Amino acid sequence: MSEKKDDNKKQVKPGSFIKELLSGTMVSEKIILKNLWYILLLTLLAAIYIGNRFHAEKITREMTKLQKEVKELRAESLSTSADLMYLSRQSEVYKLVREKGLNLEELKVPPYKLLVDKK
Repeated sequence: MSEKKDDNKKQVKPGSFIKELLSGTMVSEKIILKNLWYILLLTLLAAIYIGNRFHAEKITREMTKLQKEVKELRAESLSTSADLMYLSRQSEVYKLVREKGLNLEELKVPPYKLLVDKK
């Protein structure tokens, strides 16, 4: 008796496959319901993949922005260093002291050391 039922299930009428496919019963009952957990897993993995890609693009944009900012700060640092070197020249210091009226004079003789004996 069970063999006859199995034979009936295995025997497919010509055109029944197309009817099931067009009516949607094959897709909804046979394919999707059998593989529901697999489809959910694939959907979860696809969502994680998409989220990971957006996260990577965000990090790349931020890294590019920071690299650009570092280049600008490096250029500003070099400019400030050059200005400081120019202002610390002896002739520039002398000119600034005269302009501010600090009543300081330039040394005419070199400085000397004081040596003290410790006894």
